[in-house]
Parts: sequence; C-alpha cells; structure tokens
Amino acid sequence: MRMKQLLTSLVVGASALMALSSAAAADMTGAGATFPYPIYAKWAETYKASTGNGLNYQSVGSGAGIKQIKAKTVDFGASDMPLKAEDLDAEGLMQFPAIMGGVVTVVNLEGITPGQIKLTGALVGDIYLGKITQWNAPEIAALNPGVKLPAVEITVVHRADGSGTSFLFTDYLSKTNAEFKTKIGAGTAVKWAVGVGGKGNEGVAANVQRIKGAIGYVEWAYAKKNKMSHTQLKNKDGNFMQPDDDFFKAAAANAEWTKTPGFGVVLTDQAGKTSWPITGVSFILMHKVQADAAKGKEVLKFFDWAYKNGGAAATELDYVPLPASVIKLVQDSWKANLKDASGKAIY
Repeated sequence: MRMKQLLTSLVVGASALMALSSAAAADMTGAGATFPYPIYAKWAETYKASTGNGLNYQSVGSGAGIKQIKAKTVDFGASDMPLKAEDLDAEGLMQFPAIMGGVVTVVNLEGITPGQIKLTGALVGDIYLGKITQWNAPEIAALNPGVKLPAVEITVVHRADGSGTSFLFTDYLSKTNAEFKTKIGAGTAVKWAVGVGGKGNEGVAANVQRIKGAIGYVEWAYAKKNKMSHTQLKNKDGNFMQPDDDFFKAAAANAEWTKTPGFGVVLTDQAGKTSWPITGVSFILMHKVQADAAKGKEVLKFFDWAYKNGGAAATELDYVPLPASVIKLVQDSWKANLKDASGKAIY
C-alpha cells in the first residue's frame, strides 16, 4: 500500500512539475528599453491576472534589447530609438510603436522646488559638454531671475548603458546646441565629455538623488515615482514648459507615422506652443518570420490587449497611449509582415 501511495505521489508530483514547466515555457520574453518598463510591468501584471499568461520583461536598455532580439534569445525587443529601414530589413525585423512618454531633466539642489528652475536645450548641452560647471553660473542665473541658485558644482549624470532614453536626450541636445551635435551627437551610446554613469533610468535616478548638485535625465514616470525635482525646459516655440501628459500628446499630434518606415518617428524638439521638447515613442521589435508562431501570436495578443485595455494604466503612470488611428495602422502592419515558417500570417 505504501509503495502504491509513493508511486501515486511521484506521478502527481511529476505532473505538477510538468504543469509548472509548461506554464513557465508559455511566458513571453522581452528585453530592452527602461523608459517603458513601469507601464510594461503594470500591463503584464494585469494581463496575467486576466488571461493567466505571463510576460518576463528585462529592463536592460535599448541597446541590449536590440542585441537580444537580433540573437533571437527573446520573443521581442524594445527600443526608444527607432531602427532605420535598412537595419530592419538586414535583420528580418519589423518595428511598431507601443507607448509614448516624456524624458525630463532632474536635479538635486537644496532649496529648489520641483519645476522651479528654467533651462534651455542649448544650456543643458553646454552643461553636458562641461562648459558650465556651477549652478550659480551667469548663464543659468540669467534664465532664473529671483531664484537663489546655490554656489555648488554641477555633477553631470548620464546613462552608462546603450539607451533609447539617451538617444532622445542627445537627439534633443543635438537639435538645440550645435557644438553638442558636433562633439557628441545623438545616439543610444555616445562618448560623454564629462560626468558619472548610471545603468538604466533607475541608475541615473539613484545617482542624481545621491549626489548634491547633480543633473540627469530620466523618463517622467521615474521622476514622479521617486519624487525627484525636475526642471522646466524651453520648447521650439520659445515657451518654458512643465512636463505633462497633454504636452507629450501635443508633441505627438502632428507625427507623420505613415511617411516613416517602421513607424520610426522621433518627437524631440517638435513645433507647437505646448509641445514638450523631449517626447519619445517606445518601439517593439519582432522577427518577421516567427519560428515559434504560438509565442509570436501571444506577443501580439498582449499588445493588442494593451492597446484596447491599457490606456487608463498608461495615463495613470504619465505615459501617452497611441491614437486609435495609429493602432489601426500597427494592426494592419502585423497582418502584412508577421508570418509563421510556412508564410501564413499569425495575426
């Protein structure tokens, strides 16, 4: 009897283990941008509660995410820098937008309240070039009359990893500071002139909070979540703006999605009196030919669900959901571009 009970227990235990393995195997895997991590995590939590299907997303930076999807070690990659058409074609990839949001400059200055200081792209570029080194420098004081600026040294904080947030930030500075464009330029990974590196939005936020006199750049949700002190920024129309969902939407209002291969719009330094100057789109990368069609379908189901049901959570976390017209374009691109090994559409 004991032997029979033991065998029964072993069979039941093995079955349970197999069920757990199957459940784990069914989880989608993604890797890349830290910019959208808070909303992807929230979507994943709600989606699993609703469907039972999980998402394991590694917030490792856009550069690492691109490498992982190229190597086919994840089901999708995520990048805040859109890949060019020739790069997508060379790797057999397709690209589509998932969410929009804003990047902000953050500071650690005693006696300064969030949003009190005004900065311009040209000025921030000079700070990141190492040309302006004190917070009470005349150039900063001229923009902020009546503000008691501390006589402390500026510590520049930047990303240490390949980052789409860095791309958005350096693209903005390149558009507003000619010397920054020449000496550093725009990219996910650049050769910084000065400063301290941090890995991910999390690392930059931690360094800014730790170092008195620091300035850095992070996604707006990280700044709010960590109660960081942001700055105003001057937009292309000459207005000093506070970060806000409506101003991110304003920057995206005139985006020409259909004229850019792979939906690769860049929303930095957009015209418009209320446009936030460092607005960005986060993109998903998938292989056009899906070796595991079932997994590919599940990824599309997840983002389809997020488009339809994730808007409120996105807004709550200070992201901007895609317009319905863009979602329709994305779904059409899924039908046209994503196939199984036999050439059959998976969506």
